Amino acid sequence: MALTTPRNIVGYEETADPTDLTFKIDNSTITYDATKANGAAATMIGFAVSLSADDTVQLASDGEAIVGKLISVTADLKCSVRVLGFVTLPAGASATVTRGKKIVGALGAASAKGYIRDVVVAAASYAASEANEAQKARGLIIDVGTTTAVGIILGA
Repeated sequence: MALTTPRNIVGYEETADPTDLTFKIDNSTITYDATKANGAAATMIGFAVSLSADDTVQLASDGEAIVGKLISVTADLKCSVRVLGFVTLPAGASATVTRGKKIVGALGAASAKGYIRDVVVAAASYAASEANEAQKARGLIIDVGTTTAVGIILGA
């Protein structure tokens, strides 16, 4: 029987050198809950975050720059955010996610925050708002097979 080698396994979690940083939470879109796994509701953990103030993150809104993926929240109103490496993030409601594109924030169903989408670039015109959005974009979408867990490599 042949042994499986790591070269035969497609996976990014272990090889993308993940980096987590600590931020303050906005205590509005992200709140601490001692009764929940990882310190916050499932509608927060694993979602995309953006900056709301210096050293402070919130669940991302449409078109915002993505800092990373919310990993956990602690009682001191701090959180752990995966800022580098491979992550999966949910695509927004009716959002376009395309392999090879960069991401910005998006809204989910009922305008829920913490989702992602492609950067919008109009073919006929490149408006100032689109140029601004393109400057905020980061990451590289590598797997769009599951819209609730779009595979992204977050780089510097």
